[in-house]
Amino acid sequence: MLKVENLDLHYGQSKILKDVSIDASAGQVTCIMGTNGVGKTSLLKAISGVHHRSAGSIVFDGQNIGKMQPYKLASIGLGYVPQGRDIFPLLTVRENLETGFSCLPRAKRMVPDEIYELFPVLKDMENRRGGDLSGGQQQQLSIGRALVTNPKLLLLDEPTEGIQPNVIQQIGRVIEYLRDRGDIAIVLVEQYFEFAYALADQFYVLRRGEVTMSGSKHQFNKAEMLDAVSV
Repeated sequence: MLKVENLDLHYGQSKILKDVSIDASAGQVTCIMGTNGVGKTSLLKAISGVHHRSAGSIVFDGQNIGKMQPYKLASIGLGYVPQGRDIFPLLTVRENLETGFSCLPRAKRMVPDEIYELFPVLKDMENRRGGDLSGGQQQQLSIGRALVTNPKLLLLDEPTEGIQPNVIQQIGRVIEYLRDRGDIAIVLVEQYFEFAYALADQFYVLRRGEVTMSGSKHQFNKAEMLDAVSV
């Protein structure tokens, strides 16, 4: 579903990512791990078109996406849940979900019942403003909004950050459900090691903007992986 090859990314004169290559397949969770500041969020921004790469190629669902803009990537099936959620605080929950309609053909502009089944709180608070929700509820809203677009690839950037434990567990169950459905490739950037290790099928470890370790979960024992992503 996703193939990134030899990707470089700069912020001004600073080279943030160096020759990064990753693959992500449908029906799997691909986890990008590493300490703060190693380029994990920058990698998701490059894949989603938010920040253009300096070099390298990205192939999504068999199509080389070149320098495609984020709205176009969303229309061909790329869903992105950014760090910090980026919901619209003055819009209701329902209106936030409906912002996902912009990249869909008119006939598919509906909020699937499945989203409310995965996140019942969104149905309960459908008419509440996004800014009135707790951090965990906003995170559920952000994921739900991405799922409205019916993505083939879902990018999740630190979905557990600042979230209470019961919501973390629920988000974990949703990720497992989406993975087991088999039609979505999930790329997860996550600092919470236990959460990531439990969900991931394959890992890429970044250090100073480079991939230093990669492979399936079965290739590494837990202690080895924890040591690789620790300071």
